[in-house]
Amino acid sequence: MAAKNIKTIKILGIDTSCDDTSIALVKIQDTRYKILSNVVSSQVKLHAKYGGVFPSLAKREHQKNLPAVLNEALRFASLSQGEIDFVAVTSGPGLEPCLWQGINFAQEIAKKYKKPLIPVNHIEAHILANLIEGSPTSFNLPAIALVVSGGHTQLILIKKIGRYRLIGETRDDAAGECFDKAARILGLSYPGGPIIAAEAAKYKIQNTSHKLQLPRPMMYTKDYDFSFSGLKTAVLYMVKQGNYDKIEMCREIQQSIIDVLIHKTIKAAKDFGVKSIILGGGVAANQELRNQFELKINPDANMSGLRPKRRRNQKSKIKFLVPPEILCTDNAAMVAVAAYFHRAEKVKNIEADANLRI
Repeated sequence: MAAKNIKTIKILGIDTSCDDTSIALVKIQDTRYKILSNVVSSQVKLHAKYGGVFPSLAKREHQKNLPAVLNEALRFASLSQGEIDFVAVTSGPGLEPCLWQGINFAQEIAKKYKKPLIPVNHIEAHILANLIEGSPTSFNLPAIALVVSGGHTQLILIKKIGRYRLIGETRDDAAGECFDKAARILGLSYPGGPIIAAEAAKYKIQNTSHKLQLPRPMMYTKDYDFSFSGLKTAVLYMVKQGNYDKIEMCREIQQSIIDVLIHKTIKAAKDFGVKSIILGGGVAANQELRNQFELKINPDANMSGLRPKRRRNQKSKIKFLVPPEILCTDNAAMVAVAAYFHRAEKVKNIEADANLRI
């Protein structure tokens, strides 16, 4: 049966792009995406002592974890491997040793059960995570996507699904990388984003006499690029001087990053006249970032009553999309959804590409 005639399909997704081993099963019926299972085995504690992901160690853990994660995903979905229609796997970008583990494992499954194998771009998967529990018509196009994580900070113009234009990206550190490095400077644990966010949430203006101010690098440049290495350096200098409050510092680090991300994204949205702003990537799980984006797009929003998935500013007509937090971080459900849009493509050989572009 040709792929275009399949009305209900089940896709097995595999993601080993970094330090999370993830396998998911997603059922697509009438352009609706239902997660049957989405199992993630995290290596965060393993890599915490290095202050970041150690590639050779991550590769070894993926190799060990993949069979067990697959069995758990199939058990949750109440399916056998023979019942799936497609196998999808992240081919890049990511850590090359880790990517190969997922690719080799996916190839074995596809060959054994004679199923088509679909390579997936990890960045596209983060964007299309917003479609889960929705449909392709959930995107009002054109749109601007901000994909922001430990390894990426990119602004992408979306004309239609599968047609993308990278209009801006970081010139040095990604936003998530800046969170991690700043946390290390402050003596906080890895990963830095959640730790800094938790400390920042303790901040009370009336309880501090400090007036700490960090730079907002490249915030007002005419392009859509980012730079966060200068922010990290500013944190280092202030910590060496010693006159700072840790909670206030965390709050200012987070706010500096948020200010730049929102300003650049809104600028791009206005310049290109888009109908939607889409967030994706691990840093998109940051609640303060989500709240401030919503308030910028929809100033009248009541944050306590907002649903986490999709909201709309009636005045500007710009739709704001951000996935549930569990689908912001690396996961295989988004890989399976992205594969759905490439299921008719014929691919002979799949190779890992650590620097794959969208």
